[in-house]
Amino acid sequence: MNTTKIQAKDLSMEPPRSPRQLIAGYAILARCLDKGRAELNNTPGEYHFGCPLDKMLLDFKGVSADDIKKLLRNGATDEAVADWLSTNGKQVTRAEIDAWTRKVINTWPSDEPDPEKREWFAGECKRLGLDPEKTSLFDYLEEDDRRMALQTA
Repeated sequence: MNTTKIQAKDLSMEPPRSPRQLIAGYAILARCLDKGRAELNNTPGEYHFGCPLDKMLLDFKGVSADDIKKLLRNGATDEAVADWLSTNGKQVTRAEIDAWTRKVINTWPSDEPDPEKREWFAGECKRLGLDPEKTSLFDYLEEDDRRMALQTA
């Protein structure tokens, strides 16, 4: 078993990067990589690698969380993972990446057809003092991260 620590954030002390931060045009990827590295270092805090948010990206590209974890375990940088994504999984054009990124950045869970998901999101927004009708998924995540950072400061 490899016990070498990789460079990773301790997500029990600070949040991962914003889902809006782009790597090679992909939203979510920076956050996904922070969570994957933290999981490999046993410092994920409350965050989960391979969660439904990560799956939005993984499914778009047709790759698995295990694929990404293997790269991270081998010390892949953000750029190396982005390069790997460009040649693995479903082949997509730059225009398709840009359109997908715009779509996920503008995800509104209050418009979700599944009533259980809408109810969960409404409860999470209430916990944070947010109006679910005026809150995008990324707005919610960033506010939740901000609160976590304040608690651990």
